[in-house]
Amino acid sequence: MIRIITDLKIIKTKYFPLIKSLQTGLLLITGLAGYMSARCPILNIPTLLALSGSLFLAISGSTVLNMWYDRDIDAMMPRTCNRPLSTGKTSPQEALILGLILSFVGITWALALDLLYGAVVFAGLFFDVVIYTIWLKRRTAWSIVWGGISGGMPVLAGRVLGTGQIDWIGIALAMAILFWIPTHILTFSIRYHEDYQAANIPTFPSAYNFQTTRLIIAVSSILTALAMGLAAYGVGMTWGFLRLMAVMAVGLLVLAVRSLTFPSDRITLGLFKYASLYMLSSMLLLFSVGF
Repeated sequence: MIRIITDLKIIKTKYFPLIKSLQTGLLLITGLAGYMSARCPILNIPTLLALSGSLFLAISGSTVLNMWYDRDIDAMMPRTCNRPLSTGKTSPQEALILGLILSFVGITWALALDLLYGAVVFAGLFFDVVIYTIWLKRRTAWSIVWGGISGGMPVLAGRVLGTGQIDWIGIALAMAILFWIPTHILTFSIRYHEDYQAANIPTFPSAYNFQTTRLIIAVSSILTALAMGLAAYGVGMTWGFLRLMAVMAVGLLVLAVRSLTFPSDRITLGLFKYASLYMLSSMLLLFSVGF
């Protein structure tokens, strides 16, 4: 019993932080929402569990690989310097092996479940690890576009597993997340501007100034709401839920405009938090369509 408790503590301190549980959980929810938006039978428990397991492993694997590759810049930033790889709690070799195993098992499981679904899951991992993190993150602020594409793959994958094809609704859902990423990430880059500068990571605030970044956030918020509303209408969401989604979108837009016209750290942080809440709530509403 003592050995089990010790092992659990090791996992909690050395490995669990590597998967960024909140981020992974949100992406997993988008994948489940995409699946349920296809009005799949809720009693199809084996498929739902397989979707959850394969997505969780693939997303976690890509996150661990990202943290393994970015361990040098994480050590330079106060926000990330206490991560296991930066502090030495977890060795780079351990993280690399863990990331590769999680990714391999997740992708293999996804391909065994459905080839097209597996291909979309693999595309998400490839865009995230290879294109975004390894190739572009340290070169250009526009890397977030590719990060947005990878972020949209879980919801598209879920939709693909439910419908057996890539349809316009799945693309609209993926685009909603692609447009949402700037609202989420750019507010973060404004708040932690000095951290990114210390690590020499190009961001929109450093490349184009803060006001232009806030304008991009406002525009991306509008595009997010439009894409999400279009997808929600396409899956047959009732008018009551559509109105609720519209109200949430107005809140997102108001905060984005206020950040543009009356910028402050408090509003930036509020927009960052609300953007996550908006996406989570929208996905839960889509999830309800399958019931």
